[in-house]
Amino acid sequence: LQKAVHSDPYAMVLGAFDILHLNGHDLRDIGCKARREILFGIIKPNSRIQFSEAMPGDAKAIFYLADQAGLEGIVSKRADSKYRSGPTSNWLKTKSFTEGEFELLGVEREPGKAAFALLAEPGTRKYVGSAFITLGREMRERLWKRVQEHVGPPPEAMRKRPATQWVAPGVKLRIKHLRGDHSHIRHASLLGFSDEE
Repeated sequence: LQKAVHSDPYAMVLGAFDILHLNGHDLRDIGCKARREILFGIIKPNSRIQFSEAMPGDAKAIFYLADQAGLEGIVSKRADSKYRSGPTSNWLKTKSFTEGEFELLGVEREPGKAAFALLAEPGTRKYVGSAFITLGREMRERLWKRVQEHVGPPPEAMRKRPATQWVAPGVKLRIKHLRGDHSHIRHASLLGFSDEE
């Protein structure tokens, strides 16, 4: 099941796209298309659970439409594939990314771990997620210098994070992230930052 929440917080809809067990029967050795036909047959009309329709056709064209609609990507499955847990070539998720500007709240650095930039909506200081700092060495050093020059208190709403150097407002970041819900940034990486005083 996949959850979809609309503007009305009470109008939550669950999207169903596969079924693995039914009434004590294991369906994993049945092909994907047949499993989905079983699933379609048990979802009642006007239910809060909606059947996730397949979109047959050219994968590139479908991905283009999903990307233009601001969706986070598409999942492609082989119609005759049996369900197997773990990595498999029977299904593929193609992710759609976009770029945006965010404000830097702080940098989290722990020895032996990747560094993260903590992100906020511009102008609000509202935390929306974190991004890997994947810059080259020179740019990382410039960013850390900026962080040291703009030390600030943690936002009131943020829990304590001992490995974080908090930053005063004003440092802007360019972030690549997965399309979708802008209130929670996912699969994000830092592309660059504003070096203006």
